[in-house]
Amino acid sequence: MNKILLIVQREYLSRVKKKSFLLTTFLVPLFFIGLYVGTFLLTQKSFEDSKALVYVLDQTDSVQQQLTTNERITYAKSNTELQEQLKEVKEKGDKTSLLIIPEDFFQTRKIEFLSSGKPNIKIQSEIENELEKILLAHAYKELNIDADKIKNINTQVSTSAKEITESGDTKDSDTRIAMGIAMGLSILIYLSLFLYGAQVMRGIIEEKSSRIVEVIISSVKPFQLMMGKIIGIGLVGITQFVLWIVLSFTLFTVATNTLINKEDLQNQMLEQANVDNAELSSSSALALDIQTALDGVNVAELLICFFLFFLLGYMLYSALFAAVGSAVDSETEANQFTMPITMPLLLAYLLSFGVLINDPHGSIATWLSFIPLTSPIAMLVRIPFGVPTWQIIVSFLLLVGGFLVTTWAAARIYRVGILMYGKKASFKELIKWFNYKD
Repeated sequence: MNKILLIVQREYLSRVKKKSFLLTTFLVPLFFIGLYVGTFLLTQKSFEDSKALVYVLDQTDSVQQQLTTNERITYAKSNTELQEQLKEVKEKGDKTSLLIIPEDFFQTRKIEFLSSGKPNIKIQSEIENELEKILLAHAYKELNIDADKIKNINTQVSTSAKEITESGDTKDSDTRIAMGIAMGLSILIYLSLFLYGAQVMRGIIEEKSSRIVEVIISSVKPFQLMMGKIIGIGLVGITQFVLWIVLSFTLFTVATNTLINKEDLQNQMLEQANVDNAELSSSSALALDIQTALDGVNVAELLICFFLFFLLGYMLYSALFAAVGSAVDSETEANQFTMPITMPLLLAYLLSFGVLINDPHGSIATWLSFIPLTSPIAMLVRIPFGVPTWQIIVSFLLLVGGFLVTTWAAARIYRVGILMYGKKASFKELIKWFNYKD
């Protein structure tokens, strides 16, 4: 046990002290926060740069005064001859346009939009929306319909989703929130298991290629070396996860509070979307529904299960990757072995976006959450939808058993393969190594 701990310490410290670890740990959160801030600033600049001046040549004598100037478009009545107006638009550049509303506009619903270059699609779309409202108001007037009464009609249906518990009580529940959490966990688990499992394989290949392993194996058993590498790299992964979460949350909070004016953002988004008070109220109601749904999620259970299934899933797949790493001399040779062992993980990941989310309590989802090779993803996808405690316990125990069996099998291959050089391994060769006696 002491030798395993020494190897764990060696693997952990050697990787934590690497520049690559420090760079990825600190640069990844900075990259995503920079992307977040950059996207907002570029969007804000786009709003500012897209301020347009639109001259209106209104042949109906009734539409121009109904067009409303806003933060993105300034409407101005054209008081010059057409040719002179076109020349002025051409001279002022692409932020100046001419809108021609023909006399038969209310019958043909056609307009002309002229600009010096390619028309700005956003400006064009906003003008069309304004004119559609004017046409609608005109149609109401022709039919002697009170437009204000029509606008006040609210047809939105608000559903209060409830879940009946085993005790017969009800609690707030929202499938959309559960789906979002499930998809996020599926992506996170798949990437992390594949990433850190591959690191174990890569580390073993490097030591084997440099012959360092021959020195190490003289003082420790192959099983102790393999377990030490798996646990050490696993701790590195957990450390990196914690640092990513802390740094991302801190940087996100700082960036939001210092660089973004929430009032300006809200005004710009409202202006961009052209929402009215009724739509704003519905948005607030939606935000309240989301908050209520989040309150119904058992966050403690989710975090505990995520930690346990991630840890056991990592240990299981890392043992398989370690066996592959011991059997080959380069990462290129490892491809023929990594594909079969990652297929169950890939299958669960792909099914999580369809079968598991659409039918989380069905037979396929249930069995996938019990099979050790697929349960790290399948069970975590199902948990936000509410899974009986006994199923979580059984799935976890089966995963523990799967880890023990996998580690035992991987160790039998590892003990022989780690000292094999220059011989291209095959599946038949791996079976021979497995059957070798001590």
